[in-house]
Amino acid sequence: MGTLVGESTVEIAAGIERCWSIAADLERAPEWQTSLRDVEVLERDADGRPALVETVSDAKVKTVRSVLRFSYEPHTAIRCVQERGEVKALRGAWTFDELDGGLTRATYVLEVDPGRMLGMLLRGPAVDRVRQVLVGDAARELKARAEQG
Repeated sequence: MGTLVGESTVEIAAGIERCWSIAADLERAPEWQTSLRDVEVLERDADGRPALVETVSDAKVKTVRSVLRFSYEPHTAIRCVQERGEVKALRGAWTFDELDGGLTRATYVLEVDPGRMLGMLLRGPAVDRVRQVLVGDAARELKARAEQG
């Protein structure tokens, strides 16, 4: 199996700063992102934000550990790249666009090369379900969290 790529975009009835702040608060992400089981901050950047983070994610066919390096573009993007982990490679990003009427367009993109071992578990419908859990659910869950009172 090759690289698993997924992208999901939602319009959120909340301002761009609120949406970005929720996504950037990595330590609280397991509260609203159901595929994310645990987050441990290993390093912080000069602004005190999580820069190097170990995550445990439920990929449905296997629980996956990754150490991710994060970079931030305040209010417009949050990017990550795997430095080490149980998949061969992982790269992801949230991007945010301010829309009229106080709305925000949030897009989540994830590229994962599962490697040989995990790739053997991802066959047929399992591929689509894993993509949905890791990408589509995250965007909908951010929307739900940002639109809460």
